Amino acid sequence: MQSYHYKSAAPETVAIVVDYYQAKDRFLGQLNDLGKLIGGKVAPMHDVGSNFAGGVKLSDSRELDAHWCRPDEWGFRGLRSAPKLPKGITKEERAAIRAEHERLQQLWQEHCPARLSSAEYWDRLSINTGNLWLCGGIMFEHQNTAYFNLGFSISQADHEAALAAGQPTSGWIEGASEILPSEYQTARQAKLEARA
Repeated sequence: MQSYHYKSAAPETVAIVVDYYQAKDRFLGQLNDLGKLIGGKVAPMHDVGSNFAGGVKLSDSRELDAHWCRPDEWGFRGLRSAPKLPKGITKEERAAIRAEHERLQQLWQEHCPARLSSAEYWDRLSINTGNLWLCGGIMFEHQNTAYFNLGFSISQADHEAALAAGQPTSGWIEGASEILPSEYQTARQAKLEARA
C-alpha cells in the first residue's frame, strides 16, 4: 500500500494533534485508574475510528468465572453481563454472587472511560474519514510540527476544486506540505526516543 507523508507547522493544525494526544493520555490514565479499582490491567483497545477499554488482566482462576469470561489468548477477561451461578450453591451464596456482580458492573459503568473518537480529530483537520477507514492514517506532533502518514494523497488545489464543484474530497490539512518518508521516519524516531 502506498503511503503519503506530510507535515504542518500551522498552529491550529498542531493544536488539534496535541489535543488528540492529550485526550488519549487522559483516556489511558482513566483505564489505569479503572484497572486499579478492578484489580488488574485494562487492555487499551482501538479500531479504525476510536480507542476503547478491552478486557482486564486477571488470574485464570475458576473462582472468577462467575463474574468474568474465561481469559483470551492474552490473558484478558471480559466482565459478564450477568453472573454465571455455579450449580449446587445455597440461596445466600447466589445472592452474594449477584450483589458482587452488581458492584463490579457499577464500578465498570462509573469508571470506564467513554470511547475516544479519533475520527472527531481527523474531521477537525478536514480529512475525509472514509478515506482513513479505507486507506489508514497516522498523526503525531514533534517539536511544534504535526506529522502525517496517510494511505491516500491530499492536495490543496484538488480539495478546493472538488469543493467548488460540489464533489467529494480526500480533504486538506491546513499548512500541510508533502515530505519524504525519511523525514517522517526521522521525526517519528525522535518522538519515540523522547517518550522513552
